Amino acid sequence: MKKLVIVFTLAMLSCVFLYQAHAQTDKALIGEKAPTFNLKNIDGSMVSLDDYTGSEGVILIFTCNHCPYSKLYEDRINELDDTHRGQGFPVVAINPNDPIAYPEDSYENMIARANEKSFSFPYLFDETQEVATAYGAARTPHAYVLVRDKESEQFYVRYVGAIDDNPKDPDAVQDKFIEQAITDIKSDSAVSNEYTKAIGCSIKWKEN
Repeated sequence: MKKLVIVFTLAMLSCVFLYQAHAQTDKALIGEKAPTFNLKNIDGSMVSLDDYTGSEGVILIFTCNHCPYSKLYEDRINELDDTHRGQGFPVVAINPNDPIAYPEDSYENMIARANEKSFSFPYLFDETQEVATAYGAARTPHAYVLVRDKESEQFYVRYVGAIDDNPKDPDAVQDKFIEQAITDIKSDSAVSNEYTKAIGCSIKWKEN
């Protein structure tokens, strides 16, 4: 029994340390080169970060179908894409969740949800969860503003966190974090608030 308690305690501590390390990764990514990806879109095509070398940047959002917070933000994500795609900052959404644990987040249901909500942006499936891990994403939604360096053609992370400060009521939003980050970037200023805490459902990781 004592041995089992020790094993259980060590397992719990391991989970805590892994969570803390994972939670720190997203902030540590600010100013660093953005991890690349090549993922399947809902139309069957493969979409890569390299496809956006003609843009000024990318608004990258980890989201999903089932999470109530993600659902609350769907219209706002569409609006972000409508507003900023023509200004060089298109939205790319990625679903990182394990569909075995949450069937609502399956690829087939992603297609249905995107059609239902008329998504104007790519909605990609991170089947291996490697991209979410590389970005240190922990929640849905979890947002990143990437900026393309014109000399190297590489993307760098300039903002990480929440979309805005009020998930429940878009009319009560006071701080539009992504909007402000893009405004700062376009004015060649340092991002005034480069990190906020992402609020939402935890990503549903696969069991090893």
